Amino acid sequence: MELKNKIWMTGSLDWFAYVGDEEMYLGRREVPSPLSEGDAWINAMGDSFRVEDGEIRYLGRVEPPEKCW
Repeated sequence: MELKNKIWMTGSLDWFAYVGDEEMYLGRREVPSPLSEGDAWINAMGDSFRVEDGEIRYLGRVEPPEKCW
């Protein structure tokens, strides 16, 4: 699958992408790798994403996942 979004990782292992015209933080370990059609995740801030039609889509803000230490 070819991804239509421009996506990159920083030196601190944070994933970013252009979703539409906006640069968005995708997350860290919660981002599936490699990305496939239908993959979905919620980053630590509560932003929800899904890969649909070869494109990362922002679904909105939800309750962030609970961290278990």
